[in-house]
Amino acid sequence: MALPFAVETDAEDCGSSCAVRGLLPDQLQEVSEEVPHLMHYLHQVPIKDMGVPAYYETIDRTLGDLEQKNLIYRIDQHLFVHVFDDPEDSRDFYIAIEPAMLENIGELLQEMDQRLLDYVEELSEAETEEEKAEVLLRAVEDNTAVVNGNGKAGKPKSSKKGSKGMLGFLSKSGSSGGPIKVTQAEQAALKYVLIRDKLRMGALEPVLQDSFIEDISCSGLGSLFIEHKIFAGLKSNISFDTHEELDDFVLRLAERIGKPVTYKSPIVDATLLDGSRINIVFGSDVSKTGSNFTIRKFQATPISLIDLINFGAVSPILAAYLSMMVAEGMNLFVSGETASGKTTLLNALAAFVPPDSKIVSIEDTPEFQVPHPNWIREVVRGSLSAEDGGVTMFSLLKAALRQRPNLIVIGEIRGEEGLIAFQAMQTGHPVMATFHASTVEKLIQRLTGNPINVPKAYVDNLNLAVIASAVRLPNGKPGRRIISVNELVGYDKATDSFAFVESFRWNSATDVHEFTGNMNSYLLENQLAPKRGYPAENKRQIYQDLERRAALFERLRDQGVTDFNELYRVFAKAQREGLV
Repeated sequence: MALPFAVETDAEDCGSSCAVRGLLPDQLQEVSEEVPHLMHYLHQVPIKDMGVPAYYETIDRTLGDLEQKNLIYRIDQHLFVHVFDDPEDSRDFYIAIEPAMLENIGELLQEMDQRLLDYVEELSEAETEEEKAEVLLRAVEDNTAVVNGNGKAGKPKSSKKGSKGMLGFLSKSGSSGGPIKVTQAEQAALKYVLIRDKLRMGALEPVLQDSFIEDISCSGLGSLFIEHKIFAGLKSNISFDTHEELDDFVLRLAERIGKPVTYKSPIVDATLLDGSRINIVFGSDVSKTGSNFTIRKFQATPISLIDLINFGAVSPILAAYLSMMVAEGMNLFVSGETASGKTTLLNALAAFVPPDSKIVSIEDTPEFQVPHPNWIREVVRGSLSAEDGGVTMFSLLKAALRQRPNLIVIGEIRGEEGLIAFQAMQTGHPVMATFHASTVEKLIQRLTGNPINVPKAYVDNLNLAVIASAVRLPNGKPGRRIISVNELVGYDKATDSFAFVESFRWNSATDVHEFTGNMNSYLLENQLAPKRGYPAENKRQIYQDLERRAALFERLRDQGVTDFNELYRVFAKAQREGLV
């Protein structure tokens, strides 16, 4: 891990009169005194040129408006991030600050690897990651002695088991007797790196732990590129300098996730231990820039619809409209290009499916999340053929029709499963899905063409086509917006044309969602109003329901109710009591 600046000073003898310490703001000074490797890092930062970094225990989206970036924020107990400007590049720097980043412990790690042979049995008997971590931490303490300032080794902590072999002094691996002499910083680095590399995801661990990162991209040699929720595109200090180093890392990464890559099978799509989605391409024969990988980060708690209102992706009235459509079982596709927010919106809308519903989700890689207890989560199993154990989305969708679901969710429609989805709609099974098309016209073209081949007369079973997009906002910054919501009305065989009504449109000049279907919505008046018991002559009262729900969203936002699960509980209770 290389730093993008030259090392200025040595922090080993930093005392109470340290010049750097005196420059730090109070909170950063306090934290860096508790975390020595953070103080060590700050001594390397060219503060004279860059200035003193600001410190945040947590960050929020307002920091994205900073004209000049120079800040440190905390990921967890040991990990920090330094974000600062690169005036010569469109991507700024993202520096992961780890216990081992400034310690040269290569030889120490090799010695510890030898001594760990004495702990193989214990490690194999440990059942959980926590138990394995305890063994590794104890192995470091058993086999190292901390050197004090006077050069004398401190007394090593004894093993709980107390056996001579476990202490490593007469190691079965053939290592020399006596503990390895290390500094306090080196011992901390050894503990961190052993757990990071042997139990977790190696060099990727800091960026995987950072909840503000959306995507991680290794395009070959050089730095990892990162898409940050607040600071957009960044380049990391985590890098690969040789093809041998990169290939070795990719091979170990693939083995760690149980999807090994080879020259014969160089491409892997898989899910990481935390649920993140990864694509790996191995070797320079299929990728001219060498091995590469891309990770789409998994979000443990989905973004809520109120979060999307706060981000500007939807307006309160649009959120009310979509949530009502989902609650009443309308068939809905969220369509758009890659990374436009399709799955994010689908997840957010799941909170408004009636709480007593049975949901079946079908995906290539599991991303969709719902809070409903009666949820069947089915995932495609890749193989060369069904005879070899492959399970396709098509076969899972056919099976779902026999499971009596109240809602079927499809991760992404690409092929023949699309026809089955429309047959499900015809038989009264509501369907929600994501789709790759940038307009409603292109969506219909793809649905009715190869390889999906939905008959044109079936298309109006789809009630709503929601188009999402990554856009440039009026202030010049990138963002994600729902750019249109379209109600599909029908197909005219005589003219071979489809009728659809745009009920919402995003105005790119004002960043406002215009309710173009106000008092003229086909679905609200002809589908939702009857479902809610309004007679034909009073069907426009449905717009009052819509306005009340929009006001409720605004009230919840003002009260700070943004959590996905909390929002689900609020609306589930309101639904049971007949309030929405």
